[in-house]
Amino acid sequence: MTLQDVVGQLPPESTQQAVGYPSLFLLVALGALVPVVPTGAVVSSAAVVALHQTAPFSMVFVFLVAASAAFLGDITLYWLGRRGVGSKNGSTWLEALRQRAAPDRLAQAQQRLDEHGVAVLVLSRLVPAGRIPVMLACLLARMPMARFARGDAPACLTWAATYGLIGILGGSLFAEPWQGVLAAVGLTLLLSVVPALWHRLRGHRGRRGNRGNSSSGGQHA
Repeated sequence: MTLQDVVGQLPPESTQQAVGYPSLFLLVALGALVPVVPTGAVVSSAAVVALHQTAPFSMVFVFLVAASAAFLGDITLYWLGRRGVGSKNGSTWLEALRQRAAPDRLAQAQQRLDEHGVAVLVLSRLVPAGRIPVMLACLLARMPMARFARGDAPACLTWAATYGLIGILGGSLFAEPWQGVLAAVGLTLLLSVVPALWHRLRGHRGRRGNRGNSSSGGQHA
C-alpha cells in the first residue's frame, strides 16, 4: 500500500472537523484545569491541520475554539480556587495551585499584580509556568470573578493566536501535514523548556552566590 492509498483512506474534511473541534475544545479545557495536556502543542497541531484544509475559516474556528476552551478552563479553575479561599478548611484545588506555584514565582506574580493589575494575566499565559502563579496571586488578593474574567479573556485570545501562529509557521515550512505537526510541536516544546531551564539556572547561580557571600561574611566575622 502506497502513501497515496493511505491518504485516500483518510476521512473527509467534514468528518475531521466534526471530530477535531470538539476534541480540541476538550483537550484545551482539560489542560487548563490539570497539567496533563500540553495545550500549546495541541493548538499548534490543530492549526497545522487547518492550514492544509480547503474548507474556509478552518483557522478561525481553531482560534475561537482554543480561546473559548482556555477561557472556560481558567474560569472554572478560578471558581474552584475561590471556594478554597473562602473556606476555613481550604480545598484540594487551592492546595494543588499552591503546590504548582513556586514561592519565588508567586512573589513575583504578586508584585506584578500590584503594579500592573489584571494586565499581567496576558503575559502570564504566554510565559511558561506563568499562568498558575498569577492565578494564585489573584486568588490570594481575593480578586472578584468578574474582574478576573475581564483580564483573562484577552489573555486567552492572545494565547490562542500565538500558538496558532506557531502552527502556521510549522505547517508552512513543509508540504505534508504530519511534518508540520512535528515541527510545530517541537517548536512549542522548545519554547516551553528553554525558559524553564534558564529560570532554574539563574536560581542555581543565585543560591551559589548567596552561599558564597554567607561563607565570606562568616570568615570576616
